[in-house]
Amino acid sequence: MGAIEDIYGDLEADVSEERFREAVQEKVEQMEGLADEETAAMIIAHEIADSEVETIADIEAAMDEVKFLAKVLSVGELRTFERDGEDEDGRVINVEAADETDTVRLAFWDEQAAAIAEGGLEAGDVLRIKGRPKDGYNGLEVSVDEAEHDDELEIDVDPGDDAAIDGLTLGQSDVTVRGLVLGTEGVRSFDRDDGSEGRVANLTIGDETGRIRVTLWDNRAQRAEEFGAGTAVEIVDGYVRERDGSLELHVGDRGAVDEIEESVAFEPDATPIEAAELDTTIDIAGVVRSTDPKRTFDRDDGSEGQVRNVRIQDDTGDIRVALWGEKADLDIGPGDEVLAADVEIEDGWQDDLEASAGWGSTVVVLADAATGTESTASETTAADGGDNAGLSAFADGEKPETGATETGDSDAERTAFTGTVVQTGEPVVLDDGTETMKVETDSHLQLGEEITARGQVDGDRLDADEIL
Repeated sequence: MGAIEDIYGDLEADVSEERFREAVQEKVEQMEGLADEETAAMIIAHEIADSEVETIADIEAAMDEVKFLAKVLSVGELRTFERDGEDEDGRVINVEAADETDTVRLAFWDEQAAAIAEGGLEAGDVLRIKGRPKDGYNGLEVSVDEAEHDDELEIDVDPGDDAAIDGLTLGQSDVTVRGLVLGTEGVRSFDRDDGSEGRVANLTIGDETGRIRVTLWDNRAQRAEEFGAGTAVEIVDGYVRERDGSLELHVGDRGAVDEIEESVAFEPDATPIEAAELDTTIDIAGVVRSTDPKRTFDRDDGSEGQVRNVRIQDDTGDIRVALWGEKADLDIGPGDEVLAADVEIEDGWQDDLEASAGWGSTVVVLADAATGTESTASETTAADGGDNAGLSAFADGEKPETGATETGDSDAERTAFTGTVVQTGEPVVLDDGTETMKVETDSHLQLGEEITARGQVDGDRLDADEIL
């Protein structure tokens, strides 16, 4: 064997001998006689060893150059832009590619971009890529210097697969995902720097792998008001961004959100209430034990805000949850099984912890949104051995035992509430130090009197048939 064959034989890289020899000849010509073929072969082997990566997951933005294999998932549109000091416009096409370990965005420029726009690349093509990685606006990006088709190699990634929510990664685009609408927020307007008005709305979707907040922009924003909790939807051509440390799926003019006929399963993966810790953001799933009336207040800027407190209980404990803004208007009452996602745990009254459900939180009645059907949450939530509370304690249709709830011979739930009378008349209002309860009763009560009212809950009121 010759020197070049020996050097190539020792090279642990996925490159053909023909391509290796071509690179050696190019290096000899580049060095203009300063290196013979053997020296050039050693240089090329060293460069290949330094730049070859096993998988996309091994690519780092700090690398000068990388070579790797990837399968094309989707091909973007050709975009043109002006270059400073040049008459000719630049051209670029972004391509989403992947292997079994991760995805990456490829940027093809100018002549390469033009060739791709004319049909030179399709989803499913396997490429040998040589390029320069960097941290792009959408995450890791590789600016492609060379790309060759490899028709013989197989990469076990299906470009036609819909994404699962827990598989979404920062920087992905052209994402198609199906999920169950867990909650929606109204359309909001804002002023852009160019003076135009933008619109934005949010909804939260979940599937059997997780959930994610979806941001709808401009013409797509109004779609958020067309879907109720429990609607199964498909999002097409979304792109993944990061906000406050969490991933969000965004939908612009190229994307779409449509209702679908297929059912989508969603299983809440909640933290046990007894495990809630101060200054953390968690998910809580449980049964509403009691609700307070909505209160309004004036903000420092003169606007009016609103809040309503509810108490949610699982098989490990209970916690007060403050519903802020539009969430205060949610139709939630005692006995409802709910998920309060992304709530912030804060110091509450009398040193108790409480959960705050603000703009970034999602609160949904699980009986309406667990599967997109009429199933209850307990039918769709698997028991998890106690690590996550979820609603596993209610698997047989039972509510957790507490000192405040009783069940009689009828199907209706009886509730006992003990507190101090802080308002007389119709209704009477009781306060137990952490929450209040409206009570309908014919009994004559006095302010400051401590009583226990027992009866059935109707909406946000307790219809008392017994006063102790």
